[in-house]
Order: sequence, then structure tokens, then C-alpha cells
Amino acid sequence: MQQASPAASPSIPAQSLEIVVALTFAAILAGALALIAGGLMRRLLASVEDRTPLSGSMQKAPVRLVRLLTFIIAFIALAFPALAIVGVELPVELRGERVGEWVARTGLRIGIVVLLAIAASRLASSTIARAEREMAAGGSVADVERRKRAQTIGRTFSRFLSAIIWVAALLMVLRALDVDITPVLTGAGILGLAVGFGAQTLVKDVISGFFLIIEDQVRVGDVAIVNGTGGSVEQINLRTIVLRDLEGTVHVFPNGEVKTLANRSKDFSFYVLDVGIDYGDDVDKAIDVVRATAAEMQADPAWAPHFLAPLEVMGVDDFGASAVSLRFRIKTVPLSQWNVGRELRRRVKKAFDAHGVRIPVPQVEVTMRNDGTNVR
Repeated sequence: MQQASPAASPSIPAQSLEIVVALTFAAILAGALALIAGGLMRRLLASVEDRTPLSGSMQKAPVRLVRLLTFIIAFIALAFPALAIVGVELPVELRGERVGEWVARTGLRIGIVVLLAIAASRLASSTIARAEREMAAGGSVADVERRKRAQTIGRTFSRFLSAIIWVAALLMVLRALDVDITPVLTGAGILGLAVGFGAQTLVKDVISGFFLIIEDQVRVGDVAIVNGTGGSVEQINLRTIVLRDLEGTVHVFPNGEVKTLANRSKDFSFYVLDVGIDYGDDVDKAIDVVRATAAEMQADPAWAPHFLAPLEVMGVDDFGASAVSLRFRIKTVPLSQWNVGRELRRRVKKAFDAHGVRIPVPQVEVTMRNDGTNVR
């Protein structure tokens, strides 16, 4: 039985050390290139976003993705030549020249496509955000309304453009990998035709949502009543509208199923105030007290920005069982009508107490008649 030659054993550790050194050198160079690419991407995003510093995981994600892609491509491109330099022969049919050629052609093309998709997506988002700021510059009521509409349209179009950009980038990457995208496009056309016939409800929702946004029927932040359910509008998508009611419950309505929509905060709002006074009190005096109280409140600097017009006296509205009902109306900025109404009610109650105007409670008048009949 022959023994192995002792001279062959030292070559294995020596070759392993050479492999580690070569791969470490390739990893260091790839890491340096990744840092450089990440810095360039950060500068590009900063210039696109008006040179504002990046913050948050969502804003750092493109930089991390560029670093990762650059490191992978650079490491693959450098590892094989580094191994060839130290004289390591790989047991697979991969040549450094072929790998380098693939990275220089296909890999670089894929990297450029991904970088352009990231830059285009960020540019679209930044342009839409800048347009929102320019449309809503100022603090007037009209500016606030324009800001709401700009935010609603901006969010929808930002998602729509991002989806188009990344779908196009995916098709270009598949094309660079020599994948025939003709069946993909054909399948997408067939799928679109099937959706057109089979998913009519979805198409109806999308079309209804498109016209809901374009016609400016409701905006994010408005208070609306949809199909009898009221709440604050949190999202308006092409397919759904999302409300959150006073208790915090979220209601989602498909746009195609919206039968009735009442917007309670578009452009301006009214608060209707009904006040009951005793039949024995002077109606004109009660109206003067309410009018003076509203004028005093409108002159208050804390409440003046919420008023759009003086109190409107609508007059005697009803003769109730125990009270004369007076109706008033206040025009306020959107979403302020409830706070203004609560504060005005508090002040009217104190003013009535000070002027002796009584707010009656339900009363029943009983008349006793004696016809002389004895009852046993």
C-alpha cells in the first residue's frame, strides 16, 4: 500500500490562502466602488429634491439598493480576474474574460436601467410634490382648498407614474437578459382583454374614481357622507375611497358603489343654530342678544379666522309645544363649523342668563274642572 507524498499536503493551505486573499481584495475594491456609487446616487437625489437632506428609511432605500447592486456586479467582475492573477483555476467552466464581458455589457446595462428607473421615480415624485407646494402657497381659505386638491391628485398620479416606470424597467431588464418579452406583452394584452370582459366591476370602480378626482368632488381631509356613512376622507384611490368616522372606524367604499356623496367641507361650511325661547320672552330681544354675542365672538382674535361672514338671522322657525324656535346660520371656513357652533352655544347660554332670556324646558299644563259630581 503506497503512502501519499508529504510534499503535496502544503499546497492545499497555500492555495486556500491565495483564494482568500484574492476574494478579499476583490471585495474591498467592490465595496469602494459601491460607496462611490452610493454617494453619487445620494447627490443625484438631493439635487432632484431641491437639495434637501435625505431622512427616513424610504428615502435611504434607493441609495442602499444602488450600493448593493454595485457591490454584486463589481465583485463578480473582479473576483474571477483576481483568482486568475494568483493562478487559481476554477473547477467550473467560467472564464474571467467571459464574466467580465457579461458584466461590462449585460450587467452594466441592467444597472443603468435600474438607476434610471430610481431617478425617474424620484424625479416624478419630487416634481409632483413641488407642484403641490406651488399650487397651495399661502394660508388663505382658497389656498387651503387648492392644497387639498393638489394632495389628492398628486398622490394618485405619483403611484400611477411609479407603477409605469417600474413595469417598463422590468421589461427592459428582461430584454437585457435575452428573455423574449413578446409572450409577456401578448399575455398582458390577453389579460387586459379578459379584465375588460370579466372584471367589469373593477373597471367601473377605476373609471368612477378617475372622474371623482378630476371633477374635484371630494378631497383628502374633507368631511363627507358616503352612502349614509360620515367621516373624514383619509384616502382617495382610483378604486376606493377611505373614510374614518368619529369613533375611529375605517370605512372603505369602492368608487363604483358610491351612490350618494355629500361633502360637508368643500370651499366653505355653514353651522345652523336653533335656539328655543320662552313664549313670554321678547323675540326681538333674544335675536339681538344672539346677534351681539356672535359679533363679539367674531371680533375675538382667536375665533376671527374661522368666520367668513357675520351671523345670518333666519328668523322664527317654529312654534313648539313649550318654546319659540329661532334659527340662525354662520358661514365658516371648512371643518370649523362644529367648533364655532359649540363655542357660540356656550356664549349664547351665558348671554341669555345675563339678559334674563329663558330657555324653556318641556312643560305640561293641566286644567282641573269641577262639575259638581260626587265621586265615591
